[in-house]
Amino acid sequence: MDKRAALPVGPPEVDPTISYWQDPPDAELADYQGGDALPTEVDTVIIGSGITGTSVAHGLLTSPSYNGEKILMLEARQACSGATGRNGGHTKAASYRSFLYNAEDYGIDMAAKIAKFEYNNIKELHAFARENGIECDLYSGDTVDIMYDQTQWDQGHEAIEAMQKAMPGDLESAARYIFWNKEEAREKFRVKGEDFIGAISYEAGSLSAYRFVIGMLKLCIKKNLQLFTHTPVSKLENRYDKWEVRTSRGVVTAKRVVLATNGYTASIWPQFQGSIVPCRGQVTAHRPGSNMPEDGLGYTYSFIYEGGYEYMIPRPQGSKFAGDIIIGGGMAVMKNDGEELFGIVDDTAIDQEISTYLKKTTPRYFGSQWGEDDKQGRVRKEWTGIMGFSGDELPFVGGVPETENLWVVASFQGHGMVLCWGCAKGLVDMINGEESILGGRFPDIFRVSRQRMDIPFGGRDHLSAKKNGDA
Repeated sequence: MDKRAALPVGPPEVDPTISYWQDPPDAELADYQGGDALPTEVDTVIIGSGITGTSVAHGLLTSPSYNGEKILMLEARQACSGATGRNGGHTKAASYRSFLYNAEDYGIDMAAKIAKFEYNNIKELHAFARENGIECDLYSGDTVDIMYDQTQWDQGHEAIEAMQKAMPGDLESAARYIFWNKEEAREKFRVKGEDFIGAISYEAGSLSAYRFVIGMLKLCIKKNLQLFTHTPVSKLENRYDKWEVRTSRGVVTAKRVVLATNGYTASIWPQFQGSIVPCRGQVTAHRPGSNMPEDGLGYTYSFIYEGGYEYMIPRPQGSKFAGDIIIGGGMAVMKNDGEELFGIVDDTAIDQEISTYLKKTTPRYFGSQWGEDDKQGRVRKEWTGIMGFSGDELPFVGGVPETENLWVVASFQGHGMVLCWGCAKGLVDMINGEESILGGRFPDIFRVSRQRMDIPFGGRDHLSAKKNGDA
């Protein structure tokens, strides 16, 4: 994996695949220009218009300490055209899958803190959408993990037992898990295809992350955020205690800069080369089969097997193409667990091997419950997007080492929908000099440091609920 991590990270590609969520793009904001010309001097530049950058902008603009400072957001392509606008829309923590890793590496208290942080991220994000009237096809309810591997099933039991012992006050929230045997799960969750071991259900949700962020961006613009799309940043330089941000439209000087650039971060600040490693993920949208329930499945899903998993989000009632099945994953079918997908930022193409695999998943999982394919074909759309991974599989949040007023919030391991919101809010507290980040709820191990940046990237580790080799 060293060779993949060493591949030079480039900027976003000009002509990416078209995401299901961005078809069509938002007419008002997709190509938005916040003025006739780029401002020459501002207080804060935020690079990236996904959920992370937009959450930072909203946090700064609504902070009690905000005093009219000029905030500029720069986006290389259309608004929210990166990972946020290309994911599966799953607000699912699956905290038990990383709990034993975190407990071993950082202690049981920190493992519990991370689990609560992820759960609260889901609740707060959903609440924000409802309170602000953002139409984003929101679903709040349970998810289910269908287990096809005995080891995965056994480790899941062990991890959940440890979570519930460590978190007795959260048994109706972050530590609420329900086990289902094969017969129960087959009927309740309609999985009547390939044989499996059992199932685990817990609280989660889904939404159109693209529509959520577009809605939040519109709120920010009303509060005087300046957004410039199609304005890639090529270089940052610190001169005379200010930052010069070089873009395709000219140079902007700022007191501070926030990197909300996830897998692309090293293309702007090369010190993150090898510290945040990009990886291309792939997603498909399936038209529902003839036997799928007209009122929807009522749950989101993951299908977990030895060495990998897929995630699945049925589109809720009332949404465009209600009943469509969004499925992402498939890396495990590739040689070396998809190693060749790391280190690249090319989201203009799809991998045909993954495409073929994902196309076959729905009838394989649901069997007779799937029925006949839609007359227009099973696959409505397929696309790719770029994620960002770190050596310790944790986000980087805080002031960039050996700099002043350069901040980063990035590297979400393909898990951004349960991390970005809280990490962005935590960064706002740091920028504002708060002593207690998020009232003490922020996991301090997420803070960026030179030591963490120097951890070699070894690939994805959290493919099971327990480290390989553990008894």
